[in-house]
Amino acid sequence: MIQTSSKQKTIKKPISLKGVGLHTGENVTMTFLPAEPNHGFAFKRIDLEGEPVIEADANYVVNTQRGTNLEKNGVKIQTSEHVLAALVGMDIDNVLIELDAPEPPIMDGSAKFFVEALEEAGIEEQDADREEFVVKDVISYKDEATGSEITVIPADEYQVTTMVDFGTKVLGTQNATLEHISDFKNEIANARTFSFLHELEMLLEHGLIKGGDLNNAIVYVDKEISESTMKKLEKAFNKKKLSVKPNGILDNLTLHYPNEAARHKLLDVVGDLALVGMRIRGKVIANKPGHFVNTQFAKKLSKIIKIEKRNNVPNYDLNKPPLMDVTQIMKMLPHRPPFLLVDKILELTDKHVVGVKNVTMNEPFFVGHFPGAPVMPGVLQVEAMAQTGGILVLSTVPDPENYLTYFIKINNVRFKQQVVPGDTLIFDCDLISPIRRGICHMQAYAYANGKLATEAELMAQIVKVKNN
Repeated sequence: MIQTSSKQKTIKKPISLKGVGLHTGENVTMTFLPAEPNHGFAFKRIDLEGEPVIEADANYVVNTQRGTNLEKNGVKIQTSEHVLAALVGMDIDNVLIELDAPEPPIMDGSAKFFVEALEEAGIEEQDADREEFVVKDVISYKDEATGSEITVIPADEYQVTTMVDFGTKVLGTQNATLEHISDFKNEIANARTFSFLHELEMLLEHGLIKGGDLNNAIVYVDKEISESTMKKLEKAFNKKKLSVKPNGILDNLTLHYPNEAARHKLLDVVGDLALVGMRIRGKVIANKPGHFVNTQFAKKLSKIIKIEKRNNVPNYDLNKPPLMDVTQIMKMLPHRPPFLLVDKILELTDKHVVGVKNVTMNEPFFVGHFPGAPVMPGVLQVEAMAQTGGILVLSTVPDPENYLTYFIKINNVRFKQQVVPGDTLIFDCDLISPIRRGICHMQAYAYANGKLATEAELMAQIVKVKNN
């Protein structure tokens, strides 16, 4: 179930961090920027032509080897999870993350420095409600190959428990739990990433962890180290002498917690599940989590949420006086009967509009469209949604009567049920992105009889009429 809760939040001012990417070894500057309501989290590659943006979306996950890696239109972001975990852990909803390289800085291998930067930037509420996915049923995903499994069950708030068992004596079995997201900063944020010696050798052979050093990763020694391997490690980490501590950790790192590995896995789960794109109200239980199972679970949740949003029929009082009646609509739209397909406007904000059409038997299109079994043409339903959206975009100019609205693009149109005489159509349209240069990009839904009838992603542009 999807419902609104508290207000959305962003940061008060931009703030930057510098460092190196763990796997690329590239120097990188990362800047957190405030973002408008409903923006969510997104990465912007300012080092590339056109400064492309990649939204933090589970559907853009292309690789989970040694991190959660996103790709959109050939543009990549590597190792996104620690940054996203910090944003969720600080209870933030909307931030743009600018990067001048493909990978955020690894810092000390935790989310601590990102949390500190966000605190320094300051956090503020926005004038928009936050949507939450309220878990009502048990949802699970299991990776049969590894036995890793994630489950979410109903709970009063977002909680996460991780259970890890790597089958090694040096690490053993560990658990970690986050009862309240407000505890993330003090209990989870400084848990550092870790690796086993056998993994480290493989990564070095494949040219990965170029930005790694013994200050940003805990190395558990799970096997005997030969003299030649130790020399390779000393060269890779630019250290004159390495040693194994009595607790099985390479060199001189001191654990922050006995269960730091389980806490870091919890940090990863929080970061990876940020890709769902909506807050979760439920308890996540992750057994042997990893980036693959985490992101597969995020994809499953995002699909469930999309279906719920689509079927979440809004409830409007059709007997209440409308915000705009048909006479007022005709003062704004250039359309006229029989091609005016909106009767009333019930709601109108700077990002959202709701319109109504009463479908009657005397509609002119019923004369020729299956006269014996009249059905409203789907293309006219799309046109009606577009006219409703036209009210939204024309409300942004002082003289709407001097503009015409033209389609630029129609995507992802789906017709779910027939619309027949006697139905009342409710059109619900929301901006996908802000209106710029008169271009309106929106997600539109049409409901009839308490069910979704039609959905479409619409893009249109208003053009001023030239006076002769």
